[in-house]
Amino acid sequence: MEKQVVVIGLGRFGRSVCKQLHELGHEVLAIDKKEERVKLASNYSYYAVVANASDESVLKNYGVRNFDHAIIAIGDSIESSILCTLILKDMGVSNVWVKARDLHHQKILEKVGADRIIQPEKEMGVRIANQLDSGKLLDYIELSKDYSIVELIATKRLSGKSLIQLDIRAKYGCTILAIKQDETVNVSPMPEDIIAKGDVLVVMGQVNDLKRFEDKGF
Repeated sequence: MEKQVVVIGLGRFGRSVCKQLHELGHEVLAIDKKEERVKLASNYSYYAVVANASDESVLKNYGVRNFDHAIIAIGDSIESSILCTLILKDMGVSNVWVKARDLHHQKILEKVGADRIIQPEKEMGVRIANQLDSGKLLDYIELSKDYSIVELIATKRLSGKSLIQLDIRAKYGCTILAIKQDETVNVSPMPEDIIAKGDVLVVMGQVNDLKRFEDKGF
């Protein structure tokens, strides 16, 4: 389903978001104060404008109040990021996601009503560190302080066994969400499904349980 998304702040992160949303078929309004950034984003946005997004009248003029989604990727001014968040929430934009520069910035954004706070460098740092820590881990998504989703490569030890034989939920408290086999993704694996060496298991659970499964189950 096509979404209307306004992306405010067109640095590397903001432009990357614009490009991906555009490729996914969504209608993107891209806004930045710097003309050169707007030019770079113009090829992968429905409309790209040079404007000060912390000015409420500007946002009203571009009909931003009619958008359901907004991503604020302002990286060079915490004040502008906070003010823009306040304005968008006051205008009734239901989903406002904001890039935070640090923990202090994040705490303020939480108080002013941001629906999701993104720290790209921190999130990527966590993923890279966890991948480095484990030779079996392909990807790591932090859901909360206690819960995560990981992608693990099935070893020879698991090969030829069904999910019911492995009994991963009972033994480790983890849930197999999907199994990737080459180009095929089984998003609703059955207890009888057999795992082969090299399959990618998408697993959800508490951080400690996932680590235990990785250390002992493989």
